[in-house]
Amino acid sequence: MKIYPAIDILGGKAVRLKQGRKAEATVYGDPLEMATRWVGKGAEWLHVVDLDGAFLGKLKNLDLLRDMAGTVPHAKIQVGGGIRSMTVVDSLLDAGIQRVVLGTAAVQDPGFVKEALTLQPHNIAVGIDALDGNVQVSGWTEDSHIRAIGLARKLQDLGARLVIYTDISRDGVLEGPNVDAVKEMLESTDLSVIASGGVSSIADVRHLAELDHWRLDGVIIGKALYEGRIEIEEALANAR
Repeated sequence: MKIYPAIDILGGKAVRLKQGRKAEATVYGDPLEMATRWVGKGAEWLHVVDLDGAFLGKLKNLDLLRDMAGTVPHAKIQVGGGIRSMTVVDSLLDAGIQRVVLGTAAVQDPGFVKEALTLQPHNIAVGIDALDGNVQVSGWTEDSHIRAIGLARKLQDLGARLVIYTDISRDGVLEGPNVDAVKEMLESTDLSVIASGGVSSIADVRHLAELDHWRLDGVIIGKALYEGRIEIEEALANAR
């Protein structure tokens, strides 16, 4: 199980939002410094979200992302936020990003998602962000009224191999991950899953690792790292 430190970019800063709300952002500093910090402590992957892009519906921070890839060349980076075309997918991969995360497009433009999965099958993940089991889109500002498991199965049919499953109600509030929902996603599909949202302690990392499921790819950790509730070295050790 991999550990993915989260770096959310808003207005050029590394921030954390509470349940995705733009008005409840805490600034933690410079994204490049955060990338250097987590990779310096052993992280092999980074999970980066262009929040400006997610809210606008188009990627905004390509230059910054290119700089980040250059700053931590030995790490791998996955990026989501406002990605709506193959041109943008290709520009990110050309900038040194290893994996592109499609979110809103999975609901609103399945044709594009199928094209991306066909052309770049090993470099695409799909984000499924759910509230009470319903998928949320457009930076979590709109309810799609589509059930998360139903969408996951459709994505699987389109060729998806990996999804990032976020329980929005747990995101940024340090209440623990929704382990049951992660388990249901693993058991109801053939997809690999990255768990996201709510990790608050090393015990949470252990609870996910104890699922002991070969398709549980990893877990994204945000606020708990930034506030010192989890030391990344300990998280990496427990994930193994």
